[in-house]
Amino acid sequence: MAEPFRERLRRAIEVHGPLCPGIDPSPVMLERWGLDDSATGAREFALRYLDALAGRVAVMKPNVAFFEQYGAAGIGALEAFVFAARDAGVLSILDAKRGDIESTNIAYARAWVGDDSPLAGDAVTLSPFLGARALAPFVEEAASSGRGVFVVARSSNPEGREVQLATTAAGASLEASLLEEVARRPSVVGAVVGLMAGAPPLPLPKDAFYLAPGLGSQGAGLADLAGQFGGLTSTPVVVNLSRSLAVAGPDRAALADAAARAQGEIAGVLRPSSG
Repeated sequence: MAEPFRERLRRAIEVHGPLCPGIDPSPVMLERWGLDDSATGAREFALRYLDALAGRVAVMKPNVAFFEQYGAAGIGALEAFVFAARDAGVLSILDAKRGDIESTNIAYARAWVGDDSPLAGDAVTLSPFLGARALAPFVEEAASSGRGVFVVARSSNPEGREVQLATTAAGASLEASLLEEVARRPSVVGAVVGLMAGAPPLPLPKDAFYLAPGLGSQGAGLADLAGQFGGLTSTPVVVNLSRSLAVAGPDRAALADAAARAQGEIAGVLRPSSG
């Protein structure tokens, strides 16, 4: 049986820290880096970013949409990053937010967490709104291959709150119910728990693992990070920074310095004894 993803993530964070740089090759960011608005530009952006931060971060998160926009060549660019990250010893979370009915999820699971797929990184994000139990094919495929899944429980965009705060027939909020599902398979299933300025913290299962977007350019600050995740010192938590980190590029040294500063600030909140 493959080593559980939660343990792989925990060990990587212990070595490299909780920062998770996001790779979002938008047309605006490609122009800023002096790259073409094309699959070639997206590939170069991702590989340069990886080159600057390999050995400095535990994990990186390419947003699949920014590669899909270029069609088959864009998917090829994403595959190139997945292989390069593996060779560099950097875990990859593919931010695809996939999710459908169970029969369709079987095919999605083969694509995103199956051992034979060139698209499979180390983990993938999932949207549970066609039914959390319908995600079972992802969970089983990931468990067998040593990969993980992050179920979106709370996003970092305010538009999502109306849905996430809706109540189930049992009277619980949808986001709380999703975290109950996460707790069923904590070595394989984690959650996306977004940060928003002033939002009340969600009670979190301590045995799972978490991806936290929303810090920085999306409006949440270190106090919001502390309010949601402070005290979970033994729980693997990775904090995503995308635009606010990428603007330091394309200079390699500037990117590395920006990542080091962010790493220290985040670790000081999540791991105060080592921060």
